[in-house]
Amino acid sequence: MFLKLIPDNTHIHFIRMRIAALAFSAALIIGSFVALFELGLNFGVDFRGGVTIEFTDNEPIDIGAVRSAVSALGLGDVKVQTIQDFADTDEAVVVFIEQQDAEAGVAEDGSDSDKAEGDVVGDVAQQDAAVQVQEALKTLLGDDIEFRKIDVVGPTVSGELIQKGAIAIVLAIGMMLLYIWLRFEWQFSLGAIVALVHDVIITLGMFAVTRLEFNLAIIAAILTIVGYSMNDTVVVYDRVRENLRKYKKKDLAELLDLSINDTLSRTVMTSVTTLLALASLAVFGGEVLRGFTMAMIWGIVIGTYSSIFVASPFLLATGVKRDWSKQTVTATP
Repeated sequence: MFLKLIPDNTHIHFIRMRIAALAFSAALIIGSFVALFELGLNFGVDFRGGVTIEFTDNEPIDIGAVRSAVSALGLGDVKVQTIQDFADTDEAVVVFIEQQDAEAGVAEDGSDSDKAEGDVVGDVAQQDAAVQVQEALKTLLGDDIEFRKIDVVGPTVSGELIQKGAIAIVLAIGMMLLYIWLRFEWQFSLGAIVALVHDVIITLGMFAVTRLEFNLAIIAAILTIVGYSMNDTVVVYDRVRENLRKYKKKDLAELLDLSINDTLSRTVMTSVTTLLALASLAVFGGEVLRGFTMAMIWGIVIGTYSSIFVASPFLLATGVKRDWSKQTVTATP
């Protein structure tokens, strides 16, 4: 084999590093919670509601002029950015407008009896804002501009997306908890879920600190990270189970080190090849894919770390049952 990042028969004592790894993970989790509560997530249009308009022009587009023209409409926070499209030589620009306020009354007793009416008015406000932006862009750049995509997300839809996104993540973790519980023992199941929750919290913290836009694509990235991390953990756990049957008298810490080292080459090679693909997306994917790519890169790194330094030491802390030897003794006449 011409390329081998990890040599065969490594003897790295990962379990001895568990205290340092625990302190490192605890610091990351605490920092993530602080960032989430103090800074919050930078929700995109998908979750906040608002308008996204993507357009192109045959002539070079002055981003500053576009930003000034749209800002002059008084529609609130405006963000303008270019995107790279390798399938088309025309320059593409995306304009983001924040959610427009709904001018709907509320009952005098403070109840939300007019909530449905307010949601409808809010949706209409987004549509009106989209029309105003299109007219302003045509006035600035001429009628030759092409509107590729116009997304209008009202307050009702954005609220539902936040709820459904959270439900999707919780269901994914819950179903994996059930799968691991059925395939292995309860210690393996809890260890895998601890590693998954560890990865999700730290990834959310990273987004809170970096202020990258948090949108539906990031939910997809987090679900992908959950699956990737679980796959890595299952590979290690499967080897642990094999070695538990094979080495009935070996010390559990030594057995866990052996299992991690046996799968280390596969784990590192899988992570590196995936990161190479993501690196190309980070370089050539442009601004639109930046958040998704960063979430995936961070998630794979932290997922690989948690499979080795979180999921495996958890088995040592909970004490995996060593019943195979007992069963053999009982079966002997």
